[in-house]
Amino acid sequence: MDKRKVIAAYKRGFISVHECAQILGIDTGQMKGLMNDPNLTSDSQLTRGKQSVNG
Repeated sequence: MDKRKVIAAYKRGFISVHECAQILGIDTGQMKGLMNDPNLTSDSQLTRGKQSVNG
């Protein structure tokens, strides 16, 4: 599963921090570092994969 989608689900309140860390296979304490990573938390990054190849 895409890390950005898991983090977005956590930020939107769909899953807890513990569930997020468990899905990602990391310690809950490591979540702070991921939450500060601009490459993983940008919502614009989530939509990039949905753009059409032709347009």
